[in-house]
Amino acid sequence: MSALLDGRTALVTGGGGPLGRAFARALADAGARLVLVGRDTAALADTAARVEKDGGHARTARCDVSDPRSVDALAAELADEDVSLLVNNAGVAGPVRPLVDIAPDEWDTVFAANVRGVYLMCRAFLPPMLAAGRGDIVNIASVSGKRPLLHRTPYTASKMALLGLTRTLAGEAGPHGVSVNSLSPGPVRGPRMDRNFRLTAELTGRTVQEAERDFASRAALGRLVEEHEVARALVAMLAMPGLCGADIDLSAGMIAPA
Repeated sequence: MSALLDGRTALVTGGGGPLGRAFARALADAGARLVLVGRDTAALADTAARVEKDGGHARTARCDVSDPRSVDALAAELADEDVSLLVNNAGVAGPVRPLVDIAPDEWDTVFAANVRGVYLMCRAFLPPMLAAGRGDIVNIASVSGKRPLLHRTPYTASKMALLGLTRTLAGEAGPHGVSVNSLSPGPVRGPRMDRNFRLTAELTGRTVQEAERDFASRAALGRLVEEHEVARALVAMLAMPGLCGADIDLSAGMIAPA
């Protein structure tokens, strides 16, 4: 797989987070040059350093994907880059509470990052791909967009919206040679899920360990997925040139019937 993405530039949003870091390293291993985007410049620099330590190439750029002015400025800054792969990974988890206890601004914050941000990034970086007649967009969705997740309504609704965006955009971009797909991880072991388990435990009066065991038990494999597994799935998707308008589930069987 080391030559799969040779000569291509991949832009990864949320590149300073744990999953963004895993994506960056896997894409670099497959030969891509990386552009890492996010709001935390120190975290972005750390990811870039890890990529370059492994022999890859990466540059960083600060951007708030939910802000059209910030995204437009990013597109101008990267005018010298031939971005043919866009990985929309940036997002927020949002509150862990019943819907009636969620404030409108909390709801809007989740949709701004998880849906509006994807729209703005596609709006900015898709046109050059269409003009070139080639490219890939992979939106990082979630298994939570395909099954109920109690006390996580904004997040679940945003990921369901992202699946609809992906399928519709695939129909628009596919005839021009650009593939648009989504990757839906299940709960990925790491800081975000640790935070969710803690908040769920506080809400339900259980221990953090009990909250994690209960959540993992919903998966057919009875476990969480690992960051490196999600990153490998992303690269595998890019090795399937006929994939367009698809959603790949990587949830350890989270959507399987109980």
